[in-house]
Amino acid sequence: MSHRKDTDYLSISTRIRAMENRLLTKERMDRMIEARDTGEAMKVLTECGYPDSAGGLEQVLAQARAEVFRDMESSSPDPRLTEIFQLKYDYHNAKVILKAQAMEIAPERLLLPGGRYDPAQLLEGWRREELRDCSEPFRQAMGRAQTALAESRDPQQADLILDRACYEEMAQLAKSLGSAYLQGYVRLQVDVANLRAAVRVHRMGKEGDFLRQVLLPGGNVSEQAIAAARGEALGEVFRSGALAQAAELGAKLTQTGSGALTAFEKACDDAVTAYLASARRIPFGEETVIGYLYAKELELTAIRTIFAGRAAGLDGDTIRARLRETYI
Repeated sequence: MSHRKDTDYLSISTRIRAMENRLLTKERMDRMIEARDTGEAMKVLTECGYPDSAGGLEQVLAQARAEVFRDMESSSPDPRLTEIFQLKYDYHNAKVILKAQAMEIAPERLLLPGGRYDPAQLLEGWRREELRDCSEPFRQAMGRAQTALAESRDPQQADLILDRACYEEMAQLAKSLGSAYLQGYVRLQVDVANLRAAVRVHRMGKEGDFLRQVLLPGGNVSEQAIAAARGEALGEVFRSGALAQAAELGAKLTQTGSGALTAFEKACDDAVTAYLASARRIPFGEETVIGYLYAKELELTAIRTIFAGRAAGLDGDTIRARLRETYI
């Protein structure tokens, strides 16, 4: 249990408030979307503190993420706050390593930086059967997923094991930090994952035991309530929470298949943003660090969306429709 006080975060909170002025706003995103060429769009990123793009966009974004994580980890009174946002990259890399091993292909090009563990070192450690520097839950999850993949030859089974372990480790970390705000964020993320899984499974026509297998524990809405819901009832079980609008859109998708899947996905992400953006009303505390870390992740996703849309020749309105709400 963490014994940090909100006043311990006074210095870093003050600095974060200043750094928020360089975050990607809607006005800046519009300028990127309407830019005459890629070079002009990249200039907007320099206003937000991004380095020169000589190495390519992905390298720029990877470098920016790494710098943010290093900065928050070294500057925060409790560096474990950063780990909440790093976990997903470790578990992504675990999935890549196990599937590549099963298929006898090289995984390097699909590994992502940004996690707690360097991707190259994680791969080498796995090959040598030496993951001593990794957390115990992570090591155990990789072992269970490897066994499941070998026995079933079904990558989805391995993914389910690793996804469950990822959220469980997030929940345990949030609990150990003693942060109600962070625990609320993790529960909401579980709800989002479960709502998306329910909509996807209902559209596939599987439901039943399969849905119960993929649902995650630890959310605000129980797995039992979600598994029992059908059609409009899916919207009902989430109606009193942050995902009310997303659940309503999801319910329509499960009933008739009508409605836009893109709008549903966006509503899910926007609900998480709305929760974390509440940190901007708090003058200082762990909330400012958590909110800023999420804001940067949201920003990196927006940048990729804009540049991918431009590369595909999409018009501005189509690109805007795919963007999530901003943190500021």
